[in-house]
Amino acid sequence: MSTSRCDLLRWQFEFTWALAELHLGVLAAEDFLWAPADPHWTVRPDADGAWRPDWADTEPDPVPVPTIGWLSWHIGWWWSAAIDQLADRTAAAPEDVPWPGDGVAAVAWLRELRDTWLRVLDDLTEAELDRPAAFPWPAEAGLTVAHLMSWVNSELMKNIAEIGQLRLLRATSLTS
Repeated sequence: MSTSRCDLLRWQFEFTWALAELHLGVLAAEDFLWAPADPHWTVRPDADGAWRPDWADTEPDPVPVPTIGWLSWHIGWWWSAAIDQLADRTAAAPEDVPWPGDGVAAVAWLRELRDTWLRVLDDLTEAELDRPAAFPWPAEAGLTVAHLMSWVNSELMKNIAEIGQLRLLRATSLTS
């Protein structure tokens, strides 16, 4: 039995999203800004009340531990940028993408991105998988939409696993 690349990418995404729902569905409001260590990256309101992420173009050493709020922003930013790439739109820079401002809104944002991504997957053809893609790497890397789709699945799995680990660490810290 043969499985198309589109079907395989869809299956892999659905598998990854099941893990996402496992964690996103049980997060408490207080989980999003809990910082397990210093240094850490989080999201904070700016002078105008928009929630902005801590960010550096070059990763600091030591690498800051992200909060769940920061990770939810990070997923929202790169996923929006991937969708923009596939729609031939210019993606927003990280500093131009605010966090929704609370955990409920952040989870709703991620679920909306999931719905948009499913529509992208539904419309994808085998031939389109071979088109060039210039996100998250430079255009001269010579990678394709198939690479981008696979990267989204991998990056989502990694970021959701990080959220899950932070959620478990926070829950454990509350009982000790």
